[in-house]
Amino acid sequence: MPAALAALPALFAEESQVRAFAAVALGAGDAVRVARDAGLSVQETSAALRRLRALGVVASGQDGELVVVHDRFRELALAGRPAVQATGDPAAAGDDGPVGMIVRTFVRNGRLVRLPARWTRKKVVLRHIAEQTFAPGVEYPERTVDEKLRAWCEDGEVDHVTLRRHLVDFGHLRRSDGIYARPADAARTGTA
Repeated sequence: MPAALAALPALFAEESQVRAFAAVALGAGDAVRVARDAGLSVQETSAALRRLRALGVVASGQDGELVVVHDRFRELALAGRPAVQATGDPAAAGDDGPVGMIVRTFVRNGRLVRLPARWTRKKVVLRHIAEQTFAPGVEYPERTVDEKLRAWCEDGEVDHVTLRRHLVDFGHLRRSDGIYARPADAARTGTA
């Protein structure tokens, strides 16, 4: 797994591979359509698809059409998460990586100082709060969610209702009939 994970950034550093991957992701189901949609030669397409298949991010579906293997990306993403981030509080552990720096900037002593204006940073902070506050798959009534989020908002610029709305909007909490649940990581692929 570590070798495949290390190959992922290099794989997408090649423009032909990015273009071929994008074509498959947008529905090009065979090499001819990938070449046409990506504007690549037959040789470039063949090489790009060979590398994408070798890493396991593109495969042939049940109907023989090329498809993106989303589960493989989830697998690689989980394997690439730092142990501190996957198991605990990066800010408390002194993680100097980008996630830890962002969390330490906006969360102090278990309190949300303010929400970042930048969307990518906001996603990191909201994910941190969700992971530290709610267990995946457990259902929480709105009153419990509000109590838990009030603790994050004490002496901060954000109120618990706004924080709850952001957590729902960014997919870190799901709401149904006044009951909230944090989805498992694999269910929130595009949000964090």
